[in-house]
Amino acid sequence: MTRNDLIDAFASEVDVSQNKAKAVIKTILETMASALVGGESIEIRGFGSFTVKQYKSYEGRNPKTGEKTFIKPKKLPFFKPGKELKVQVNENRNS
Repeated sequence: MTRNDLIDAFASEVDVSQNKAKAVIKTILETMASALVGGESIEIRGFGSFTVKQYKSYEGRNPKTGEKTFIKPKKLPFFKPGKELKVQVNENRNS
């Protein structure tokens, strides 16, 4: 599902215009991104949680040349699905 698919689904479900749906989805996603950038975690009960994981620097290798390279420390967003979401996905998979 793309962002546009999400906007279309929201607009039809709530019966609002595409522009209003686009503004709502944009606001939600920007707010979530801002929270993660600010070091906060996001928990949506029944869906899952978003956190930022910090990774230390390490020495890696270029797979093509085998040359050693230094990998800088980094932060990456991480999603952990909630129990209810896992159950829904597995129930639909078995159908």
